[in-house]
Formats: sequence, C-alpha cells, structure tokens
Amino acid sequence: MKRVALVVLGGTLGTLSRFGVSEALPGDGLFPLATFVVNVAGSFALGVLLAVLLDRRADSLRLLLGTGFLGGFTTYSALAVETDSLLRGDHVALAVAYAVGTVIAGLAAAFAGIAVGSRGRR
Repeated sequence: MKRVALVVLGGTLGTLSRFGVSEALPGDGLFPLATFVVNVAGSFALGVLLAVLLDRRADSLRLLLGTGFLGGFTTYSALAVETDSLLRGDHVALAVAYAVGTVIAGLAAAFAGIAVGSRGRR
C-alpha cells in the first residue's frame, strides 16, 4: 500500500505542476507550447533521475518521483489529442512537426539528463 501511496502523491503533485505550467505559458497560438515544454522537461528530469537512482534501494524515490511525479507531469496523451486537433484543423505540417519534434526533443532531453545525472554520480 505504501508503494501505491507514493505513486498517488507524486502523480498528484506532478499533475498540479503541469497545470501550473499550462496556466503560466501563453496558449493563444496554434502550437501547444505548454505540452511541449512539460514533455521535454519531464524527459530531461527522468533521464537525470534514472542516472542518479541506479541503486535498487531507491525504489521509493523512483516510484514517488519517476512513476508518480513525472508520470503526472508529462502528458503524451495530450500530445496525441493536440496532434489530432492540428490535423483536423488542416495544419498538417505543424501537426507532424509538433509530434515528431516532441519525440526527438524528448529523446535528446532524456539523453542530456542521463549525461548530467551520470556526472553527478562520479
């Protein structure tokens, strides 16, 4: 039950943080900036976390911060919905750029996070 509580607590805080970012960033343009920012930032943070918490004894932190907080903070379901909305609005090039760009930027951010986290372990 403790493991579930850690994920719920982290997920709640991550979701609230994502909401804060979406409220703070302008959303009046076509490009879904808030979702892009949280997904790329979350990918970076997850990379750092994975590199820092390689120790199996860190399961509680991994559940709280990785599965919970970052799982609630990032939102690839919104990426899918927003991509679909762009496609339905005949913004095909922007939809493809957004979807592919998010995945590529997320991968690059995760690798950068792993590099930063690995330096911290030395």
